[in-house]
Amino acid sequence: MFDFVRKHTRLLQFLLALLIVPSFILVGVQGYTSFTDGANATVAKVDGQAITQAEWDAAHQRQIERIRSQMPTVDLKLLDTPEMKRRTLEQLVQERVLSTAAQKLHLQASDQQLVNALNTMPDLAPLRGPDGRLDREQYKALLQAQGMTPEIFEARVRQDLAQRQVLFGIGESTVAPMTLVRSSLDAFLQQRQVQVQRFDTQAFLSQVNPTDAQVQAYYDKPANQAQFRAPEQASIEYVVLDLAALGAGVAVNEQELRDHYEQNKSRFGTPEERHAAHILVAADKSAPAAERDKARAKAQSLLEQARKNPAAFADLAKQHSDDPGSKANGGDLGFFSREAMVKPFSDAAFALKPGEISDVVESDFGFHVIKLLEVRGGQVKPFEEVRATIEADVKRQLAQRRYAEAAEQFSNLVYEQADTLQPVVERLKLEKRTAVVQRQPQPGAQGPLASPKLLEAVFQSDTLNSKRNTEAVELGNNTLVSARVVQHTPARVLPLAEVKDQVRQRVAIEQASELARKAGAERLKALQQNPAQAEGLGDLLTVSRRDPAGLPREVVESVLKASPSPLPSVFGVDLGQAGYTVVRLAKVEPPTFQPAEAESARASYAQAFAAAEAQAYLEALKRRYKVEVKAPAAAAADATASAAAQ
Repeated sequence: MFDFVRKHTRLLQFLLALLIVPSFILVGVQGYTSFTDGANATVAKVDGQAITQAEWDAAHQRQIERIRSQMPTVDLKLLDTPEMKRRTLEQLVQERVLSTAAQKLHLQASDQQLVNALNTMPDLAPLRGPDGRLDREQYKALLQAQGMTPEIFEARVRQDLAQRQVLFGIGESTVAPMTLVRSSLDAFLQQRQVQVQRFDTQAFLSQVNPTDAQVQAYYDKPANQAQFRAPEQASIEYVVLDLAALGAGVAVNEQELRDHYEQNKSRFGTPEERHAAHILVAADKSAPAAERDKARAKAQSLLEQARKNPAAFADLAKQHSDDPGSKANGGDLGFFSREAMVKPFSDAAFALKPGEISDVVESDFGFHVIKLLEVRGGQVKPFEEVRATIEADVKRQLAQRRYAEAAEQFSNLVYEQADTLQPVVERLKLEKRTAVVQRQPQPGAQGPLASPKLLEAVFQSDTLNSKRNTEAVELGNNTLVSARVVQHTPARVLPLAEVKDQVRQRVAIEQASELARKAGAERLKALQQNPAQAEGLGDLLTVSRRDPAGLPREVVESVLKASPSPLPSVFGVDLGQAGYTVVRLAKVEPPTFQPAEAESARASYAQAFAAAEAQAYLEALKRRYKVEVKAPAAAAADATASAAAQ
């Protein structure tokens, strides 16, 4: 077939032209360009500049990839929802607004700001050597893996720094006087002294004894039926294809293991590191030859002095080295790996023995004289000690190579022989597992049984009714799963005979809580008629939102909402099936601040106020630069946010 294509290329081109040209005539060019119209559609505008559907999609995809890198097992359906897409568009609009503001306000990031930002980035920390220098090759490789060059990445960092400057002044200029902090937080930190008398349902249970007729009436009441429903569930059998399953069936011979050990010895030991000092005579690689020759001659002279008196090496470095990072320490560079230094320097340092001084070494920075001080690491664990680890690694690698082919077989088999999982079990040597599942993952569920994606496939009507295999469901991390329903049990109300004890207990609690409520109401009425009758009330408690003093939330909220005058006052709090509480409010106290608490409150208030002001300023910038959101769901949310800000 392919030979025919190669031999008749011109003929095929002519036939394609016959097919394509008439289609243009009949359908028109518009039919083809319509494919790109959706991607070019404007979903928002900032200062007249469009944000297209393609930009929105790309930004959302980047957001998904970021989340997946942090949580590899997350269900993609949770990330690809209208709400998540709306948030992505909001973030995209905000970035465009800040970028426009930075440009209009002529805000830029200096070279020093860029350097400082790169020096403090956690992601770049592993790329630095002991001397703090960034390994440029690793830096380029890291960015290349993300589809960027250093120039593109650093331009984005500059842009981000410029955007931050737009809101920086808002946050830094926020003032939070202590009087304002106190008045704002008074409602949250105010303390009140109360006495309470509790009428707990449990204390009245011994006074009730529901009859069979009351139990039947409670069970028959439609509003109570949901309490006694058994959820829909399915008994399933399922198979999982992952690297562990493929690796279990892989046999590895002894020679393969030993070859892997020899090829990866560095992984099974401590990397060798060198502790050295150096004297640098700086000379730029682009400097004239005469200048470099002069620097080389100086380095040679320093080498001769160092070899005559090795003990004075540190003093020579302090006096003559051009390396500002190590000069003050006598040229000491600490311990470093072979990859941490430029190649000529590393080659020379790793060829020395402790105490030896190298010849003059030329690098892009100039000319070095190196003295090796110590060597550590480099020991490799014997083969037998790491054999199990090597075998697991080799099996995993072989399984990884086989996964693509096995995944295709898995998908085909569960689809083509949809009434049974046995063929895929036998072909790929997989384990058939069983479980009882519901439409939502149950507490403690793990692996495939915790995947909403698989459960959704299990409870599709075709899977339930025809007992056919689900399609191969991808769970991420090289994992496929397929399930088949063995038995389906719809949701149903359990018969009274099965839940009679449970119903009787519910009726008893209902009756006991009514007795507690009645007793509490009578006590409240007596107190209101005679506030001095304090019998049964507990000791004074100091209650606040920070310290509820062990009281239920409903009681605390009622205490703090109660009018502070006149005092004392009494009121009741109905706790439903938990009972009833009578409260006597005796005193209202303003919040007290310890010095440390006051400063912490001031900082928290200032931070919250700064965030609110920054958001308000951002909304003002949106109006200034005429933000228009055209995507329906996002536009509605944006209008709501703008109205709230106004």
